[in-house]
Amino acid sequence: MSSSDNNQDTPETRHSFDASPEEALSDADTAAVVRDIAEVPAVEVITTAAVHLMSAAAVKCGLAAGPDASELKDLDEARKLITALAGFITAAAPEIGSQHAGPLRDGLRSLQLAFREASEFPDAPGKGPGEKYTGAVN
Repeated sequence: MSSSDNNQDTPETRHSFDASPEEALSDADTAAVVRDIAEVPAVEVITTAAVHLMSAAAVKCGLAAGPDASELKDLDEARKLITALAGFITAAAPEIGSQHAGPLRDGLRSLQLAFREASEFPDAPGKGPGEKYTGAVN
């Protein structure tokens, strides 16, 4: 038998993410996870994703709590996260309504201002992270 014959993909050897048989989700476990996800309203998934982006951007802007906050600061990464967040909120706002989008927009604006404050050479108005989606932030 050649070495390629030993590595055939069979139902017994096929596992997602190369998990061992003990670690692979059973069909029942997978169905339970899908059921759990199906019960979560879309607005909750959207706001949770936005909060994760906000949290990551805040850390990258140097706003983390603790003595090592300045070491975690990375404005290049913060710019990417804030721009993604701005596009995400702009796209999601009509779907989630103003009662949910308003606080997300406020958080985004705070991050945009924090980014500007943390920048050694601030961007021109309208050129900061996410401002192509939100307009200039002052």
